Amino acid sequence: MQKTLRLLAIEKIIAGEKISSQEALLKKLKGNGLICTQATLSRDLRQLGVSRIPDGEGAYRYSLTSSNPSQGESGSRMNMLTVISEIVEAKGLMVIRTIPGHANATAYFIDNSRRYEIAGTIAGDDTILVIPRNGISLKQLHNCLELIMPGLHGNIRPQTPEVNPKRKFNI
Repeated sequence: MQKTLRLLAIEKIIAGEKISSQEALLKKLKGNGLICTQATLSRDLRQLGVSRIPDGEGAYRYSLTSSNPSQGESGSRMNMLTVISEIVEAKGLMVIRTIPGHANATAYFIDNSRRYEIAGTIAGDDTILVIPRNGISLKQLHNCLELIMPGLHGNIRPQTPEVNPKRKFNI
C-alpha cells in the first residue's frame, strides 16, 4: 500500500513541478508524509519510467514518459476517452464499458501503460475487466486510470448500483 501511494505521489510531484534532483524529490515526498530512502526512490523512478530531460535553462529536470506524450499517443489517449461509456465497480474489480468494437484497443492501451497497480485486463467486444494487483483499492485503481487517461473521470462517472427497496424478486 505504501509503495502505491509513494508511486502516485512521485508522479503528481514530477508532473506538477520542476524537480531536478532526487534530494529535492525526497524532500517533497517527506512534506507529503512519505518517507523513503534514496535507493528506494531510485528504484521507484526506474519503475515509473522517469527520465531526466533538459529544462531549457541549462539544467535538467525529471519527466514522466506519459506526461510528455508524442502526438500519436496524445491522439490515442483522446480516442480512448471518447469510446468509454461507463465504469462499474464489482467486488474489488472494475468493468469498463466501451462502444462496440473498442474494448480490445482500450485494454491494450491500459496494459501497455505498464502500471504497477494493474495486474492485467480481459477484453471482449465492448467490455473490459480490469484486474488490480493484491492490496490495490478501487480508489487507487481509479487514480491509476486517471493518470493513464487524464480527464477520464471528468467525462465518465463511476456507476453505483441503484438500490430499489420495493423491488421484489420471484424465484
